[in-house]
Amino acid sequence: MKKFGVLVFIILVGFGISCSHANKTSKETQVLIKTDMGNITVKLYDDTPEHKKNFLKLADEGFYDGLLFHRVMQNFMIQGGDPKSKDAAPGVRLGAGNPGYTIPAEFVPAHFHKKGALAAARTGGPENPDKRSSGSQFYLVQGEIFTPGKLDTMEIMINGRAKNQFLQEQFKASSEKLNEFRSNNDEAGFNVFVAEIRAKADSLWDGQNKFSFTPEQREAYTTIGGYPSLDGEYTVFGEVVEGLEVLDKIAAVETDRYNRPKSDIKMEIEVIK
Repeated sequence: MKKFGVLVFIILVGFGISCSHANKTSKETQVLIKTDMGNITVKLYDDTPEHKKNFLKLADEGFYDGLLFHRVMQNFMIQGGDPKSKDAAPGVRLGAGNPGYTIPAEFVPAHFHKKGALAAARTGGPENPDKRSSGSQFYLVQGEIFTPGKLDTMEIMINGRAKNQFLQEQFKASSEKLNEFRSNNDEAGFNVFVAEIRAKADSLWDGQNKFSFTPEQREAYTTIGGYPSLDGEYTVFGEVVEGLEVLDKIAAVETDRYNRPKSDIKMEIEVIK
């Protein structure tokens, strides 16, 4: 996440901070991510306002200047924004730092993980059921190019997982009745009831809206590429408009076992629009 600019001084209610850029509403708010390997220009989306506002606040404060791209994985993404990465000793594992708060997820179907997407990192697992974003860490997607058949397979897998979760919810809703059969040692009745639950779940599932990639996603993922399995899991709030070749150069650097570049890649952020 980076920076922006405005000529008005307004108190940011959400963060309680006065910021000259954070309330700018220009549809082409852009920031320049400067590195020793080249510059990357990114625009921020207006329809993910909390992420945009937070990114601008931190950028205006100079929060990101001197931080590292601390996690780099070729054909996946480059990640930065950990405050602990500033002046970090060589070889130290990074990625746990944050500014002390998180941001509510802002999932917009039109914004997905195509190559060049700017997205917010976050903590995974059951401790973050709402998929709230890190207050500072972000990544830029490099990804890879997918064939139509691979996207088809991914749709099948996603729908398969969703159907299995749906079935588990049906069993959970019937747990009291299932426990009665167990208490009575009624194996035959238990098996019949399980079959009924499955049949009902299959019938209900047939009426559900199944997941499918949009034409826009398919076009992007089969041409410039990206990382579609992250869609709907992490908030995308901007995209690269210039400097994809720099993204590729950074993604190709040599890294250690923690995916940290062996030679530090520092960033500076400058608001250009």
